[in-house]
This record gives sequence, structure tokens and C-alpha cells, in this order.
Amino acid sequence: MGIRCITFDLDDTLWECESVLETAETRFYEWLEHHCPALTRHYDRDDLVNHRINYFKRYPELHHDLTRLRKQWLFDLSATHDYPDDWVEEGFRVFWLARNEVKLYQEAAELLEKLRDHYQIGAITNGNADVRHIGIDHYFDFVITAAQAGCAKPSPAIFHKALEEAGFLARECAHVGDNPYADVQGARAVGMRTVWVNPNGLPWPAGDPRPDITVRHAGQIIDWLDT
Repeated sequence: MGIRCITFDLDDTLWECESVLETAETRFYEWLEHHCPALTRHYDRDDLVNHRINYFKRYPELHHDLTRLRKQWLFDLSATHDYPDDWVEEGFRVFWLARNEVKLYQEAAELLEKLRDHYQIGAITNGNADVRHIGIDHYFDFVITAAQAGCAKPSPAIFHKALEEAGFLARECAHVGDNPYADVQGARAVGMRTVWVNPNGLPWPAGDPRPDITVRHAGQIIDWLDT
């Protein structure tokens, strides 16, 4: 098929993310109870999560840099309650470490092992997972984060940055991801081939151009690449 480079979304494409984030929020709150009890007297765990969600909605211009946005929220939270903010960096790291306690889907790990000697492999992510910290950086030739690119998927700019890093034409590259808009439509808009990872068998959004292929898990792209 002339594909020379394959890029992957990370969260919910190579590993399950929702439960990881839930655990990270819980671990952060438990840490906060011991180190900043004055704040937890104002919010229970769910209230604090809702406060963060609503705060994030106020700053869409920062959604490409979730680390910066989360730290800004924590600094502002302290200021709102006249509480010292010397805990913010450590508190953020508690969350971040738990957020990176991910486990690759077995099919994804096997796929990356098979592909890495035959294709250039990249990652394009809107999140702040760190493949080096996770211990899977050996699978990737490059990683492009939204914070690094200054914009998030589906912006063409983040995909162009990945293509520049890869050194291949868009038609020589395929992107694999679970989000119909951020991943599939974003990659298609710059001319890349597209793979939609759709584990729950959801219908494709009406009216949108379809991906080149839909799979239940990333490991199934092997058959497509071999055609």
C-alpha cells in the first residue's frame, strides 16, 4: 500500500484510559487530604473533579497543554482560598505519576513489536502521557504532543508536524486512533491514511467521510497493511 510510517494516538488506542484517570484523580485527592486539608474541607473528591472540569471549560485556548492548564487550576484554587501554593508542583506530580500507570493492550504491544522493524512509528497525542516514563519509548521513532505542537488534534498543524518529523509524504503515512474527529478526520484532512479503532462497534458519525479501515483493536491493522 506504499505506507512507510504509522502514527498512533495513545489514550484509548494503545491502552484504556478512563479508569487510569479515575485512579489518578483519587490518588491526588488522597494526597491532598494529607498535605492540604484546608482545601479538602471545601471539596469532596467528586466536587473537586467537577470544579476542575468547569475550570478547564473556561480556557479552551489551553486545551492543547493539559499539564499547564492543570497546574494553573491548582494555583488558582489555592489563591481562591487564600492557601499557600507551595504544594502545587508536588501535588501535580502525584496525579501525573498515577496518570502514567497505564498498561498496553496485549494486542497493541504485539503490534508495535511486529511493526517497529518494518515501519517508522510515531505517536500523536493530545494528552500528557509520557512514553519514556511508561517504558515504551523504544517502540517509537518520534512522539508529537499537543503541548509541543502548540495545538491539539484535529488541527492540521499537529499532523503536519508529525509528517515533518517522519520525513514522508502524507499519502505514505497512516494514523491510527479511537476518536472519529480528532484522529480520523484530522489525519484525513492532511492526506494521511486513516484507521479508526472502534472497540465498542459504534456507528460512524453520519455525514463524515469514513476511515480507510475500522478495527476493534489496533492489532487488527496487520491484515490491512499486508493487503
